[in-house]
Amino acid sequence: MRSLVSLGLTCLWALFPGTAAAAPPDPLIGLVASEGRAIVGLLVRSEQSPYRGADARVDLMPLYLFESDHAYIYSYRAGLKFAVLDDCYVDLFLSQRFEGTPAQSVPTSLAGMAIREQGVDAGMALRQRRGTVEAFGEIRVDVSGLSDGTELRMGLRQHADGERLSLLPYAVLSFRNAALNNYYFGVRPTEVRPGRPEYQAGGGLDVMVGLDLRYRLSPGWQLLGGLGLTHLSSEIRESPVVSQRLLLSGHLGAAYDFGTTVPRWPAREAVIVRLLYGRSTDCNLITTMSLRCASTATEDGTSIAGVQIGRPFLENVNGWPLDFVGFVGALRHQENGLQSDGWSVQGYMKAQYHGFPWGDRVRTRVGFGAGLSLAIQVPYVEVRDQARRDRGTSRLLNHLEPTVDGNLGDIVRVKALTDTYAGFGVSHRSGIFGQSRAPGNVNGGSNFIYFYVESLLSI
Repeated sequence: MRSLVSLGLTCLWALFPGTAAAAPPDPLIGLVASEGRAIVGLLVRSEQSPYRGADARVDLMPLYLFESDHAYIYSYRAGLKFAVLDDCYVDLFLSQRFEGTPAQSVPTSLAGMAIREQGVDAGMALRQRRGTVEAFGEIRVDVSGLSDGTELRMGLRQHADGERLSLLPYAVLSFRNAALNNYYFGVRPTEVRPGRPEYQAGGGLDVMVGLDLRYRLSPGWQLLGGLGLTHLSSEIRESPVVSQRLLLSGHLGAAYDFGTTVPRWPAREAVIVRLLYGRSTDCNLITTMSLRCASTATEDGTSIAGVQIGRPFLENVNGWPLDFVGFVGALRHQENGLQSDGWSVQGYMKAQYHGFPWGDRVRTRVGFGAGLSLAIQVPYVEVRDQARRDRGTSRLLNHLEPTVDGNLGDIVRVKALTDTYAGFGVSHRSGIFGQSRAPGNVNGGSNFIYFYVESLLSI
């Protein structure tokens, strides 16, 4: 393993003499400064579309970034990381690819063409930092069964950190193979129209340069901004559906850093196991959270059952009675014969407040989780409601999960249950009102009210 990593880094250093290869042009790279941190915020991104006649894309991206020693979750990327050499890391990750047919106002240049969907990539990255320069090499392979394409990225990023203002210029080379380019920019024989001949795109090299900046307003708050420019390869530029040579992009946002980890269980490793069961509701998330609606008497009668595994990340953030826990889980969607039953998986971080005045008698928590939900099959309630509204569906949506629970050991006075809680929650899938590409610009979703029991287990 060490020899392979050394060989990969040697190649990168040879391509960029005297420096190190960089991170991709990603506004979230480097935002988490160290392990064991939690950051939330909001980012607005705008970029030109490569497609002829298409409007600029504006994307609202909720930010949630959590990083531990060996794992991380970003808004659209999750992975495992391993230190293999001094200041050298290997990442194994899944990441969403923000490309494809515009979700709204499809240009006439794409009329009659099959929709090119956003894919999901699996990848491996090598990262190393020397001084203020970070080197990076990353390979991505489509695992969504859409393009079956491959991309290799190599680049440089400079970290110029001031007392308040940080500047992060970058340069990246992106080698895209023919399958990837042809899926997004090729024209199939069945899509030929006057002025739009058949086109087979080959592999090519894109070049990306830009500047990200961060301005720290306080120990917690920081402003984010940046501009980027991408020069498309000739294989993309020569497509009859493409009119751009250069693509300009920018972003602006704000984020709050909750601080570093204070271990809750320093003497042992532990995981949280949650078992849940719930039913669909026609109540929306806001009315359910405000206790104005809690009915599960729906026409479809669908339900969910599942298990989630959690790991404590942060405790008593900034001295507040506030903890952060990361969860991954799987839900079985029981569709009551309306369609075949299916599965969905979730990955999210959850903030839990436990500072109630009666906590010395019965420990009580109010939580709110945010992350992503990937449905192997879109749940029936979403298919039904979106069809009524003449709107599209997406297997990948934003996941929100408010909960309230109490400690069973305190309630029944059984010491063996001291780390066991029971409560109610809402499993909410949504597309953020169609304003975010992360969940496919979907306007709609679903809600399930559920009961759960969770317990902390030593491992």
